[in-house]
Amino acid sequence: MASGSSVKIGFIGAGRMATALATGLIDAGFTTPKSMIASDVSDEARHRFAAETGGVATMDNAEVVSSSDVIVLAVKPQQVAEVLKELRGHASDEKLFISIAAGVPLRALQEGLGSECRLVRVMPNSPCLVRAGASAFACGEQASNTDAELVSALLSTVGIAIPVPESYIDAVTGLSGSGPAYGFQIIEALSDGGVKVGLPRDVATRLAAQTILGAARMVLETGQHPGLLKDAVTSPGGTTIAGLHAMEQGGVRASLIDAVESATLRSVELGRS
Repeated sequence: MASGSSVKIGFIGAGRMATALATGLIDAGFTTPKSMIASDVSDEARHRFAAETGGVATMDNAEVVSSSDVIVLAVKPQQVAEVLKELRGHASDEKLFISIAAGVPLRALQEGLGSECRLVRVMPNSPCLVRAGASAFACGEQASNTDAELVSALLSTVGIAIPVPESYIDAVTGLSGSGPAYGFQIIEALSDGGVKVGLPRDVATRLAAQTILGAARMVLETGQHPGLLKDAVTSPGGTTIAGLHAMEQGGVRASLIDAVESATLRSVELGRS
């Protein structure tokens, strides 16, 4: 497998996530527009991909496979079976296939493309669109350590990437895959709180969003447990402990735990359908 800017990368599906990954790879110097190609049935998606990346856009899925070292399956889950059937005759062990289709297990991908294919299953999330994604990936039996390193480097251009066993993917879906929506709702609620106590909406929303961003960066950059960081800003008899008490009374902690569990169980159900 080639590495760095010599890697030819193709996308089956040229939607927002594919375009975000492509631009991240180009901006990071991982590859070049000349080494990028995507296919999509949508004229709008193809035109947007070509305009934003400088890469080639086509309607021909087979052309993408033949032109690429790495092929990213970026279609909707319900389209995967049909796409795999179309690609089977063009797949080989010389190509690395990466699937970002939610709920489609490695087993199904392997059966669709052939037992010799090198496969990696990825669960990204929407902040990849602003290069702040949290992705996890699981390698198929034929994928090598070099393949895993390549996928990690690829995903790291749009956020962080963590290798996990495939058995963890449903839990990853419930936590980080669905998690941005939880974060958006928290930010919206904090903004509502700010408005209730007299702040203008635009001021409240900016402060709420930056506060959550700052808290997240402190966890990632200090490596400290969130509970320790919380305690460090919670003075005896102060404002923060009063706010935390109200959150506990409202069941915020339990609700978030339940949200992750519910989304995980739904991911399991979708994977069986």
